Amino acid sequence: MKHRVRAMGCDTLRPLNAAPIASLRTPGRACPLRWSYPATIFASAPVRRAEVLYVAGGLYGNVHALEAISALAARETQPVTIAFNGDFHWFDIDDESFERIDRGVAAHCALAGNVEVALAGDDEGIGCGCAYPPEVAPETVERSNRIHARLRQTALRFPALLARLARLPMHALFEVGRLRIAVVHGDAGNLAGWRFDRQALDDPGQADWLRAVFRDSLVDVFASSHTCAPVFRIFDTRGGERAVINNGAAGMPNFAATRHGLITRIAASRAPVAAVYGAELSTVRIEAIPVEYDAPAWERAFLADWPAGTPAHESYWQRILRGPDLEPVCAAPRRIALG
Repeated sequence: MKHRVRAMGCDTLRPLNAAPIASLRTPGRACPLRWSYPATIFASAPVRRAEVLYVAGGLYGNVHALEAISALAARETQPVTIAFNGDFHWFDIDDESFERIDRGVAAHCALAGNVEVALAGDDEGIGCGCAYPPEVAPETVERSNRIHARLRQTALRFPALLARLARLPMHALFEVGRLRIAVVHGDAGNLAGWRFDRQALDDPGQADWLRAVFRDSLVDVFASSHTCAPVFRIFDTRGGERAVINNGAAGMPNFAATRHGLITRIAASRAPVAAVYGAELSTVRIEAIPVEYDAPAWERAFLADWPAGTPAHESYWQRILRGPDLEPVCAAPRRIALG
């Protein structure tokens, strides 16, 4: 689980350090090399057809958000495919919530996030597996490692569920209309990659990497979450329009003075709720739509497990209560010429 949007507007963080993720060996900043994959893997991956695709990353153990996503899907007039692209566990340290989250996600397309892979694996020294970049404060990294260690105590009581988490894929390919959509947790090259972070996508220094990714992957749209901060960017390439959309968090607020989560919806049809923002590519609508979960109930549940003085409370309570200092305009679609 990542925590980088705590007090920021559109331009307060410096560009992402593009150094290889595995070069940082401190727990919480490192991840195994086996979490990496080439962009070419998407060119030959099996494709699933979807009429309406929900990409719901960062549920973070919020059972009320899980219920709200199911309720949203029930309002659709066409069949809905829900892809939970990782980090669906995090705050759910009580046995009942852990089981409810796992059971609810398992009924849909479930992909691994760093939280799940680190829970199910035996890699030493990776901590939460967030692969935090250098600009994230050490105390934030340390608290995330402590949260993950506490979650692991719960997970170890469910060996069958851990075995299932160990088998989860890291990515999936979908087709909606004429668009090929790669659903990942991190970025186009690593489960815990940060190159689909807003600062990275807006960094001109990443242009060559992005051009190569779209060329090699044959993907029109990448949908991710890992960074816990939403963003939607459209790239004008020689091959046509391409896009990256990161839903931030389905189970926590993503913008200032809000108390709802966010998921990505991709479909030719209109959503049953008003989108926070969106755009159209090849007659397909790509939108960030709100997850209006029962905020008071979720806040009570969070405090029951993570009262004042705990690492999760220190890192996340203000965000859960008031949202991060981020406005939708910062995350909303913006065009970038790649050539």
